[in-house]
Amino acid sequence: MLERLKRKRAEQTVMGHRLEEPRLTLWAAFWVLVYVGLPVAVLGLFLDVLIQWITGKCLGLWCYF
Repeated sequence: MLERLKRKRAEQTVMGHRLEEPRLTLWAAFWVLVYVGLPVAVLGLFLDVLIQWITGKCLGLWCYF
């Protein structure tokens, strides 16, 4: 399976013009961070606050500041 992923795709052409390979753009990376990274960070924050509220011990990263 890894060999299939590593293998280079055949060059695609349309009417003699070479098509660019798909790539990760800055906007795509930004939206991945917004839709994946932000919810994970908010969930972690919520769990840290919940644990601090229940046990009285601060386990979050902000405890060091």
